[in-house]
Amino acid sequence: MPELFFLCFMGFCAGIIVAGGVSGLLIGLSIVPRYAGITHTAECIFLYEDMSLLGTVAGTVIFLFHIPLSLGPWFLALCGVFFGIFLGGWILALAEIAKVFPVFIRRLKLTQGMSLVIISIAVGKSLGSLLYYAQGWM
Repeated sequence: MPELFFLCFMGFCAGIIVAGGVSGLLIGLSIVPRYAGITHTAECIFLYEDMSLLGTVAGTVIFLFHIPLSLGPWFLALCGVFFGIFLGGWILALAEIAKVFPVFIRRLKLTQGMSLVIISIAVGKSLGSLLYYAQGWM
C-alpha cells in the first residue's frame, strides 16, 4: 500500500510539473496576453492565466485518477469544441511566432483571399477531426 501511495504521489507531481510547463509556455509565448489584446479584455489577463493553469491541473487530476465524468453527449460535444478552439489557438499562435504565414503568403504570391485560406484550413481541420472520430480510428 505505501508503494501505491508513493506512485500516485509521484505521478501527480510529474503531472503538475507538465501542467505548469504547458501553462508557462502559454504565458511565455504571449498567447494569453495576445488573446486578451485581440478581445480587448486586458483587465482579465490574470483570470485567463489562472484559468489556464487550473485547466491543465484539473485535466491532470482527471486523467491520473481516472475520474469518470458522465455528463452526457452534449457536455462531451461542448468540451470537444473548447478543446478544438484551444488546440487551434496553439497551432495558430505557434505558426505566427514562427512567421509561417508571411513566408507562406510570399512564396505563393498571395495578394488577396488570405481570410479564405485561413477559413479553409479551419474547415479542413474540423472535417478531418470529425471523420477521424466518426470512423473510430483512435
